[in-house]
Amino acid sequence: MLHVRRNRRGSGARTPVTLESQKRIWRLAQRLADHEEALDAIPGMNNITVVLRHPQEMAWDAIEQLQRWWEESEALEPPSRLMTIPVIYGGEDGPDLANVARHSGLTEKQVVELHASVEYVVWFLGFQPGFPYLGGLPARLAMPRHAEPRLRVPAGSVGIGGAQTGVYPLATPGGWQLLGRTPLALFDPLRQEPVLLRSGDRVRFVPQRRVC
Repeated sequence: MLHVRRNRRGSGARTPVTLESQKRIWRLAQRLADHEEALDAIPGMNNITVVLRHPQEMAWDAIEQLQRWWEESEALEPPSRLMTIPVIYGGEDGPDLANVARHSGLTEKQVVELHASVEYVVWFLGFQPGFPYLGGLPARLAMPRHAEPRLRVPAGSVGIGGAQTGVYPLATPGGWQLLGRTPLALFDPLRQEPVLLRSGDRVRFVPQRRVC
């Protein structure tokens, strides 16, 4: 297994995380899907994990090949759907809404309005089946994760983790700041397509209850 992170050429500093660089990672993953030595290619945030068929023999050659392909890669514009996600903000569904409001210097109502005003992009799926890491969070709402994660975050919880927002498809321990909850199932193994969202999809949150 190889885990490759993109850095600025000639330095150890990380490349700024941008949608354009993420689209190039999508393109690289697409190219690897047809490579006989790659069992899987998993895009992450500004990185890609590659599972090799013969890792002991192929690792160094694969790194060189990935470097060449990265230099050649262009941004992939995948089919993109606009998905709306209903959210009940605040109360027991959003226990961290007040914390986010204090941290941002906004009222709870303003936090909800700002969070719901943006069209987000699914940068990648990870952590759980169908968990979307969404880019586009307004900088004012960025907030660190909890130092001590909750033992249980309910399925459908909408939260903020650093400069990203996302939705927990399944109940799990987690440290994101929880703003609300959606009744929409982002992962259902009984559906024809179990995972609701795909990389490149656009997402809008629609408040179902006004927070004052």
